[in-house]
Amino acid sequence: MYSNNIFDDEQSDNFVMEDITDVSLPKYINPYTDFGFKKLFGTPMNKDLLISFLNALFEGEEVIDDLTYLNGENLGHSSFDRRAIFDVYCKNTKGETFIVEMQKAEQEHFKDRALFYATFPIQEQGKRGVWDFNLKGVYTVAILDFMLPNGEYPNDSMRHEVLLMDKDDKHVFYDKLKFLYLEMPKFNKREEELDGMFDKWMFVLRNLSKLLRRPKALQDRIFTRLFEQAEIARYTPQERVGYEESLKIYRDLKNVVDTAEHKGLEKGLKQGMKQGIKQGIKQGRDNGIKEVARKMKDMGLDLQQIIAATGLSREEIYRL
Repeated sequence: MYSNNIFDDEQSDNFVMEDITDVSLPKYINPYTDFGFKKLFGTPMNKDLLISFLNALFEGEEVIDDLTYLNGENLGHSSFDRRAIFDVYCKNTKGETFIVEMQKAEQEHFKDRALFYATFPIQEQGKRGVWDFNLKGVYTVAILDFMLPNGEYPNDSMRHEVLLMDKDDKHVFYDKLKFLYLEMPKFNKREEELDGMFDKWMFVLRNLSKLLRRPKALQDRIFTRLFEQAEIARYTPQERVGYEESLKIYRDLKNVVDTAEHKGLEKGLKQGMKQGIKQGIKQGRDNGIKEVARKMKDMGLDLQQIIAATGLSREEIYRL
């Protein structure tokens, strides 16, 4: 039984399972699952959703009127080369390539992986014989279900467009290779705060599986299509089974990540306490030495005697 709220209550994740097709599911799919993401954005039948989504992300800069889906599995030039598998891989009418991926957990060398994957559509443009090396644009869109580590960006900044740029005068050196990162946990706008298609798409991605009805702010025609495709009740039994299996994998991954983060936090706190005690002892010792040096200075002792007794430098003693 659904409540009258736009969002599901906190008990929505506690399902009672009799068999796999009788699971009590939310009304709409979770787009962070493999099934959900590819259902909405990875099929030619729903390419209008992907076109609207990408146009909103690039904020009119890359106007896409049509897309062709490409084979998402890419090999190198030989069987010994590494392979790249993209969630969504497509090309617009200008020949520009778009890689769209949902990243559910932080990975080591995440940026290196993104750059490596971008080399495949670049290399595919190479032509035999005489060629002027004129390349079409390659754009990678990464939807992150986590925040970039080490506070790389402030909390109020969730969309990051990365290009090759001159270090000195900051002008864009090459604009045909772009990486667009979306830190989804940072998007916390409410329905009444949404402003423009970018906000609307971010709101959908962030909240779709929690919604109990279509929000009034999402009355654009494209969202009519999206909510139709996202409604689990419309799925065939086979699609429902596929989604439930994908949802289980997603939840298991989230649980592993959350557990690892919790253990890492506990370990960090313990290490921090030990480090804090060490720092406190060192600080107390340093303050004590300076106090001794100050008294020796007040007694009129020679500077070299104070240096020899305390180990402080000439400059440190002068500052006392």
